[in-house]
Amino acid sequence: MEKINNVTEFIFWGLSQNLEVEEVCFVVFSFFYMVILLGNILIMLTVCMGNLFKVPMYFFLNYLSFVDICYSSVTAPKMIVDLLAKNKTISYVGCMLQLFGVHFFGCTEIFILTVMAYDRYVAICKPLHYTNIMDRGRCNKMLLGTWIGGFFHSIIQVALVVQLPFCGPNEIDHYFCDVHPVLKLACTDTYVVGVVVTTNSGTIALGSFVILIISYTIILVSLRKHSAEGRRKALSTCGSHIAVVIIFFGPCTFMYMRPDTTFSEDKMVAVFYTIITPMLNPLIYTLRNAEVKNAMKRLWSRRVFSKANG
Repeated sequence: MEKINNVTEFIFWGLSQNLEVEEVCFVVFSFFYMVILLGNILIMLTVCMGNLFKVPMYFFLNYLSFVDICYSSVTAPKMIVDLLAKNKTISYVGCMLQLFGVHFFGCTEIFILTVMAYDRYVAICKPLHYTNIMDRGRCNKMLLGTWIGGFFHSIIQVALVVQLPFCGPNEIDHYFCDVHPVLKLACTDTYVVGVVVTTNSGTIALGSFVILIISYTIILVSLRKHSAEGRRKALSTCGSHIAVVIIFFGPCTFMYMRPDTTFSEDKMVAVFYTIITPMLNPLIYTLRNAEVKNAMKRLWSRRVFSKANG
């Protein structure tokens, strides 16, 4: 069957059709986005300027913050502008690029969180071999693997959608282009595509989540052999990781580990993992992680002291 595509742009319904609600949301989400940028940039500056790059945990934390900025920037600026716009439109090409970006950075974040769990497992369960296992070369390879994995996942999602015909309607009941809302607009049977999309996303989400649960269970069990101070320090870092995993994987599981269907709650759940989670990550890693807090204090007190002397 020849592909028929009469749609050159899509129209978002947005978060709400109430003007007053949209104005409030504009202020709230503009503030949230600024917190995302400032919080994650602060962590990146702390890692880079505080000479923490040599430590694998902070090496990956730096890139997690970078991915959080990119991930939220794929959807947040467009959503914020649309809250005050009468016509919430996006071109067909722009929609496909946004779909690619959401899945690319979202999947990369999942893999980085998995690698960070492995790093904590090695650090706590195999401390004598930690420097050999988590050397810079291996860290670089694992980081490259997270980007490659994210790319292949997202390119599959986009390839499945691009080959579908769209002949109208072109209204998306969402605030950004995601697979399930876009599939509803295709003027052909999308059952097979929906199954492949769900399998692709579900395998990555469920597989990574199971690995994370197993890793942290082993870590928590092994902590019984450590001293009270060792347990406190390990729980400080692992606690922040576990909190991030829960708040990120919870909404992702709801959205992508289910058949090709959409619910009215999808938009609010999507807000949670595209905006709230990237905003909370810096707070969790600074408030729950004593080493990050101390590094920030040392770095910024040193800068204030040098400015005072200057």
